[in-house]
Amino acid sequence: MKHEKLKATVLITGSTDGIGKATAEALVDQGHRVLIHGRNQAKLDKVKAELSERNSSVDIDAYSADLSDSAQVKQLASTISAEHKSIDVLINNAGVFKVPNKNSDNGIDIRFAVNTIAPYLLTLKLLERLGASGRVVNLSSAAQDTVDTADIEALGEANRLSDNNAYAQSKLALTMWSRYLAEQLGDQGPAIIAVNPASFLGSNMVKEAYGQEGKDLQIGVDILIKASLSDEFSAASGLYYDNDKGAFSAPHPDALDPVKNKAITDKIEKILRQKESA
Repeated sequence: MKHEKLKATVLITGSTDGIGKATAEALVDQGHRVLIHGRNQAKLDKVKAELSERNSSVDIDAYSADLSDSAQVKQLASTISAEHKSIDVLINNAGVFKVPNKNSDNGIDIRFAVNTIAPYLLTLKLLERLGASGRVVNLSSAAQDTVDTADIEALGEANRLSDNNAYAQSKLALTMWSRYLAEQLGDQGPAIIAVNPASFLGSNMVKEAYGQEGKDLQIGVDILIKASLSDEFSAASGLYYDNDKGAFSAPHPDALDPVKNKAITDKIEKILRQKESA
């Protein structure tokens, strides 16, 4: 989106709680059309009703999908594409940290499946709907760590990494493919921006992971809306915004290496091809 719009259509993954829900609430208050997503249909219905009560004049659509399952990610994109001719903003917010079962349906670590691979696949499948004027805002993190091993096999194996390492590596991998895809698409695709909304925000994930309430979610909400809709971010494709610093900043050094960024993206593509052929 090259200019601010009075009304935008914004898809937010993982929007039944935490920063995703809070961002949906703020966008609805501003009169934007919001497409919410979650895994639990009952929670989705509840949040949709709550959002409608906040502003009955806006359209709110709800979509259920388990992002650890690439088949469900594809179905989600297909359903949304069938119902919407255009999407102004995709906020890839859904993420996981601590989970009882680390294996996704692909047999890979679920943190990579949800935090890295699902947003990549969803973005690809919605490129036509986003067009050259749209934006993709990917929730990165200040926690970024080199993806383990030279051949990037950590992306394809569960149960070998600690929760902290898997999360940090998945967020770096997300940042890396964001930069790579932005460069590949250029002016022909949407702006793709990786954003650290701020460290230790008061989301359920932070509470479960660290046992603390965290900082005001509104800090993250404000920057996500700014990244999604403001002119300041219209020429930011491929960049990384660190809200801990309040500025565009250099990500982990690995994300500044075009060869490594391509290697990460190639590995994601390989995992997706293996899933299709299975």
